[in-house]
Amino acid sequence: MAIVDLVMPKMGESITEATVLKWHKNVGDHIKMDETLLDIATDKVDSEVPSTTAGIIAELMYKENDVVPVGSVIARIESGGAAPAAAPVAASAAVAAPVPAPAPISAAPVAAPTGVESNGARFYSPLVLNIAGKEGIGMAELENMPGTGNEGRVTKKDILNYVANRSNGGAQPAAAPAPAYTAPVVSAPAPTAAPVAPATVHTAQVSNAGNVEILEMDRMRKLIAEHMVRSKATSPHVTSFTEADVTNIVKWREKVKGGFEKKYGEKLTYTPIFFEAIVNCIRKFPLINCSLDGDKIIIKKYVNIGMATALPSGNLIVPVIKNADTKNLIGIAKDVNALANAARNSKLKADDTQGGTFTVTNVGTFGSLMGTPIINQPQVAILALGVIKKRPMVLETADGDVIAVRHMMYLSLSYDHRIVDGSVGAGFLSAVTKELEAFDPNREA
Repeated sequence: MAIVDLVMPKMGESITEATVLKWHKNVGDHIKMDETLLDIATDKVDSEVPSTTAGIIAELMYKENDVVPVGSVIARIESGGAAPAAAPVAASAAVAAPVPAPAPISAAPVAAPTGVESNGARFYSPLVLNIAGKEGIGMAELENMPGTGNEGRVTKKDILNYVANRSNGGAQPAAAPAPAYTAPVVSAPAPTAAPVAPATVHTAQVSNAGNVEILEMDRMRKLIAEHMVRSKATSPHVTSFTEADVTNIVKWREKVKGGFEKKYGEKLTYTPIFFEAIVNCIRKFPLINCSLDGDKIIIKKYVNIGMATALPSGNLIVPVIKNADTKNLIGIAKDVNALANAARNSKLKADDTQGGTFTVTNVGTFGSLMGTPIINQPQVAILALGVIKKRPMVLETADGDVIAVRHMMYLSLSYDHRIVDGSVGAGFLSAVTKELEAFDPNREA
């Protein structure tokens, strides 16, 4: 019997670790080739990890909720013979060595913290956030916590040591967060009351438990919350509004959507039509399609559009249409439909949610007229599309002004005022409006 090592796969360029959500097999169970062995979660998406060989589970290296570095051995499988084992071992030769990968993690606290940032941009694994929530550790306190992981990240060991030292009255771990809490109340008449304030609030919530329902945030909601708070803390948000007459688009889509689906096998929604117009305008306003690295503006020469998509759980995820600027309406429609279906069926891959340069959220899907979206970091702008509604509008004609019923839609653009000034943000938004209103109702599908 040959032993085959199954390693944590690489799921994206910026992903260095994943959390074990659920094991589908136990030690001693039989497993087939490509059968799902476990579910994992990253800060981007949940994924299934299939077995690279058929055999019997010999060993599971991690428990559920453990955070595992990419490339670490997560399980060992006894295969039926030496031949099947050779290929997986050879294929993972570069990562088979991390059999003792957990050892560096447990030994990490003796190393000096490196690259710790305190500006809210530091990444926290789902497990660390979960422990922090259970122990009542706020984000401000977490930001000041020394981290021994990669690039100064706080590891499971770090936060458990911190909690242990705090409960034992250790002064050193508590010293860092103390200024963040005591500074605002130095001038208060009763400074001694400040430390008990959080406990009082918590007690009030518990005492009313009979009249409220308390829900624990799921892992994705916690990540969304952290991402939204970090974005507002990072970027000074400004939002501009406009409205567009999309009557030509509505009538054209109604006319061609049946033939479009028969010809290309794809449903034609409004989304790819809007994306086509947005891409054309990004070419004219390249500053909208950039990110900020310190004091350097990184302008992207490609357009990867993220589309905020609702999941069955009620959470949102942002799959990305790569190189949208190189695709026509048909190509964009295929990508939109494929990514939307994958999101609804929990089949998105980690790479599907990475690399976005600009994001669009369709708040009109839920009946909203308009919205003030939060920027998807590290991007600098996000566009919200409102619901399309019929309204009486004044039209200018050769015979004078007339009132007509038109299909109208509000658009709102939130942008990072550190980089995008009002003239650029409003200029881009106006350009999108003109592009939509200039849509040719006689174009071929």
